[in-house]
This record gives sequence, C-alpha cells and structure tokens, in this order.
Amino acid sequence: MPTRRSFLAGAAASLTLSAPNIGRGADRSVIKFVPQGDLAVVDPIWTTATVTRNHAFLVYDTLFGQDESYKAQPQMAEGALAEADGKTWTIKLREGLKFHDGSAVLARDCVASLNRWGKRDSFGQTLMALTDELAATDDRTLRFRLKRPFPLLPDALAKMTAFVPAIMPERLAVTDAFTQITEVVGSGPFRFVASERQSGHLAVYEKFADYRPRGDGRPGRTAGPKIVHVDRVEWHTLADPATAGAALQSGEIDWVEQPLPDLLPLLSENPRLEVAIKETTGAIAIMRMNHLHPPFDNPAIRRAMLLAIDQKEFMEAVGGSDTKLWRTGVGVFPPDTPFANDAGMEVLNGPRDIGKVKQALAAAGYNGEKVVLLGVSDLANLKAECEVAGEMLKRIGMNVDYQVMDWGTVVTRRAKKEPPSQGGWNCFFTGWAGIDILDPVGHISLRGNGSAAWPGWPTAPKIEALRDAWIDAPDTETKKRLAAEIQLQVFEDVPYAPLGQYFQPTAYSRKLEGILASFPTFWNVRRTS
Repeated sequence: MPTRRSFLAGAAASLTLSAPNIGRGADRSVIKFVPQGDLAVVDPIWTTATVTRNHAFLVYDTLFGQDESYKAQPQMAEGALAEADGKTWTIKLREGLKFHDGSAVLARDCVASLNRWGKRDSFGQTLMALTDELAATDDRTLRFRLKRPFPLLPDALAKMTAFVPAIMPERLAVTDAFTQITEVVGSGPFRFVASERQSGHLAVYEKFADYRPRGDGRPGRTAGPKIVHVDRVEWHTLADPATAGAALQSGEIDWVEQPLPDLLPLLSENPRLEVAIKETTGAIAIMRMNHLHPPFDNPAIRRAMLLAIDQKEFMEAVGGSDTKLWRTGVGVFPPDTPFANDAGMEVLNGPRDIGKVKQALAAAGYNGEKVVLLGVSDLANLKAECEVAGEMLKRIGMNVDYQVMDWGTVVTRRAKKEPPSQGGWNCFFTGWAGIDILDPVGHISLRGNGSAAWPGWPTAPKIEALRDAWIDAPDTETKKRLAAEIQLQVFEDVPYAPLGQYFQPTAYSRKLEGILASFPTFWNVRRTS
C-alpha cells in the first residue's frame, strides 16, 4: 500500500543533494520561508486554506486579536463598550490606522468587511443572525445592535482561524462573499508585493512603513504589539521535502513550516537549527464527504465510513512511527481541551471489520457508484491521508476514481457544487488546526446549515439546534454536556469523519529569534546575523 513512507523513500539521503538556487539567507533584513503549500488563493474570506489564513495575518489586521490564552484583546480597536444589557456594542478604532494604498481605515470599511465575512464564517453567521444593525456612526466608530445579548462578540471578531475577519477597504469588501478578491490591500504589518508573485514558486511581503503597532500589551498569537524587525519576508514554495530540508541545512532557507517527520532527526542533529512544536493543539485530520451527490448523500453510507476508518493507519502514514507525534481515539473536539469527550467513540475505537463495513454498505444501498476522491500531490500530510483513504475505500468495495492534483486546485475544485460527472467531487481529505475546532461555535466543518455550510454542504438540523443551545448555555458544565450530545449527533449525521490528531514540528535557523507560539507569524521575529 502506498504511504507517506514510500513517498519519502530515499528522502533522508537526498538531503546531501544541492539545495535550490534561492540565495543565501545572510541579509538581516530578509526572512526566507517555505510554507506548507503554494498560496493559490489570497482572499481569506473565499477559502479556509491554512496557507491563506497565514498570508492573511501578514497583510490584514483584525479588530480584536487572541492572546496566548485564546482570550480576545483589542487590536485595531481602541476598545469596546457593551451597553443596553449587552445588546449594543460600540467599537472605536485606534487613531492613525492606514491601508497599504495610503487611505485611512474607516469604520465603514470595517462594517463592509464584517458583513462579507459574516456570510461565510460559522462564527460570523451566528453573530450576524443575532444582529439587527451594524453601522458606522462616525469615521472611527462602529456599532452593533443585537436582538439579544451575545457576550462572545469580541471572540468572534478575534478569530485567528479560517475564515479570518480581516479588515479591507470598503471598495473591495463589497465584493460578493462567494467571489474571490484578487487585489490584496490590508492594513497589517506587511504589504503583499503582487508584482513579485510567481504562482507555484514565490510570494513576497514587505514591511509596511505606516503600520502602527499597539502601544500596550505583549506579543502573543495575534494580540499585542505587532512589531516588525525585518524589511522583507519571502515565501518560497518547495514541493519536494528533501529539497526544503537541504535548503534549510545549507542556510538558503531560514524556516520550513512543515518538515516531514522522517527528516526531523537529521534536522534536530544540526546545531544551527531549532526543531519545535509551536502549535500545541496539533492538527485534526478529517475526511469530508459531499452531501449533495451519491453515494455520500446517503447518511447510512456516511456512517459506514466511520466503521471503516482506522485512525492508527492514517496517523502512522501522516506522522511516522513516533507515537509522540500523533494520537488516535479522537472525536469532534481536540483531546485535552475543555469540550473533548468520549460520547459514542466506540464507533471509531472498536475493532475494524471489513466484512461488517461491506454489509453496512450493502444494507445502505450502495450499488457501485463512482467515488471521486480529490488526491493531493504537493502537501505530504494530505497526500498520506489521501493514499490511505484510496486503499481503504477500495478494500471495502467502493468504486474509486482517484484524481490527483495540487492543493490549490483541490481548494478551487471543492467549491464546485456540480455533480462529480460535471467537474464536482465526492470526498476530500484535509486537517484543521486544533485551535480551529476548540468549541462548536467556531467549528466550521461541524455546521449543518446546508448551502451556507463549508464545502460538503451538510444539512443537519439537530446539530444546528444543539450548537445554538451550546451558545446560549449558562455555564461550562452545561456546555460540556451539550458538546457530548453534539458528538453523538455527529456520528449519526456524519458531516465529516475524524481521522486522528497529529503534531507538526516546525524547523528554523537559530539565527531567528522571537518566533511566537502560534501558526507562522513574522512580527516580533528578528535575525541575529
């Protein structure tokens, strides 16, 4: 069976090969970085792709940020005031905020940006459904008038996971939420250099001279002062993991976001490099099925997938033999977080029996319909998930059409609602950072709101009702009980299937100081030489 390990055959030895001709990372004003994949989409409202989220926080800013304890803190906002028993929120912008095109950031830009975001994001949809009016009352002030109190409002506007509530100029933010924006104008600490963009190879960011960091707090995740110490950040897309490792070892690259587990021992032995897990909530791998078309429009067939999945098989393919880098027994919420629970987990934890899966598929009425699986060629973790999944689906007797493409193409293709025979799809495989799915309100792949849902478009009214109850729950114990009920309902409706949790170390030159415990951010980072 092809796995990540066969994909890596000989990769370690390849580290002795010549690195690409990128140029030495000797300039103290430049950071050269290898992202997890190419930046195929620059609009953080159009896609949930993690690489686009990471891009967004270089060039855009948000009204609130999240600190190291995941608490919302004012960022672009000078502050916020809740009045009328929590049904009116007034947010005032800090003075002197500018967009990269030189125009001032105004409250109406924020209103337009949040309205667009609220049409796509799970948390945003909830907030906007409770909003009677969102308006700019003057150039620096915006006001929410709510149907009822919603104390989570700052948390919604502080989201650091996809979709990002990024603030952009009104002229761009009025674009339909389901249409990609290709012009990148933010007010964040870096400016996107569109003229240097090379699709599949390079994205460039320059320090924004007019950016005004907060004057209070301390840097942590997306909160506090975002102070930039370099003039330029270059993202070099290197699809081959051995090439990326060689470039890091030679000094041509400063930082590799996701080195492969099999290469970590070699990189760790290099005294010039640091290998560390910066995102401690890990990543949760998932199988996402298309609920609009056969065969996965049938909930009984989706439930059969839960019986077929062996989380250990997926996690060994993704994370290798080091069990410290992955875990199984993973449900709807990340292990060791407040709402993780074991309700219904026997469906994933019990012995795997292919015969029973085949019987379940036959009882559900599966009749050999083609399953278009969108395979990934350029992200090794997702490539591993897809290859294990392709073999799994064949073992249980499904008619698999395994179509391999780069991740950027998957992101575009999965947005298509057309039948698979007309360019659509049946399933794809991806992963969420643990911070993306800590609770039901921000858990995008949990939503069951039909055509407004994330690609896959499940309709699951019971999950939606439980989610609403969780939002209104008066205390933590009630929320925990509801989280367990949500998990049981997920195993009935199966909006997606969890495949396990893995931890992704990052590797970087010890010449870089100040890298925060978070996804890759580039403020607070300086080169020592």
